[in-house]
Amino acid sequence: MAVIIHSSAIVDRGARLGDDTHVWHFAHVCAGARIGAACSLGQNVFVGNDVRIGNGVKIQNNVSIYDAVTLEDDVFCGPSMVFTNVYNPRAAVPRKHAYRRTLVRRGATIGANATIVCGVTIGQYAFVAAGAVVNRDVAPHALVAGVPARQIGWISRTGERLALPLTGNGEARCPHTGEPYVLQDGACRPADSPFGADDGRGPAETEGDCGAEAGDGIAHAATAAIGSAPNPGTARG
Repeated sequence: MAVIIHSSAIVDRGARLGDDTHVWHFAHVCAGARIGAACSLGQNVFVGNDVRIGNGVKIQNNVSIYDAVTLEDDVFCGPSMVFTNVYNPRAAVPRKHAYRRTLVRRGATIGANATIVCGVTIGQYAFVAAGAVVNRDVAPHALVAGVPARQIGWISRTGERLALPLTGNGEARCPHTGEPYVLQDGACRPADSPFGADDGRGPAETEGDCGAEAGDGIAHAATAAIGSAPNPGTARG
């Protein structure tokens, strides 16, 4: 299926977007961005040059994905959540050399108005509650909330809270699917997955994985909007 780009959006020439990806009103995708298939970029979304986004990612309205951020497959970014890429910004001190990389692993959810302080990894299928401020790594399947964010539970692949203690060992089933989960020495996983296994494919890393290039006629009615404005340069969180 074709990429759909709204006529008010700007996708700079050179950006690569996978099949069936939708870019909605007033969004801006910079030239170096690599975005997978079946993604949705909501109204007023910004995607920087040094950004990799996997397949099936949903980015809600008013979210900026700044340089040095990677989102693996099936990540959900809630409305107006915030990424950063400089830990100690000053307007008068250039720090583009000091970007800290942020990685959001497969299937993770970041709730509305949450803030992700740069340099952290959010584990696969983790869940960051609305309004949380994450300033440290989040374990796979962990549910975190608060300012700063603290773990308050465990969560299944379908987003249901699991009846497991925060630490130690235990077993539980997803209330929605019945899928069994195991907590072993404070680490949670589906019972059919070995500890340390990465069940995510990650983002598309090569141009071939990311579909057509902006400006190649993939946008049909929105072709005039592609590359119609100059790249404003690297945005900084």
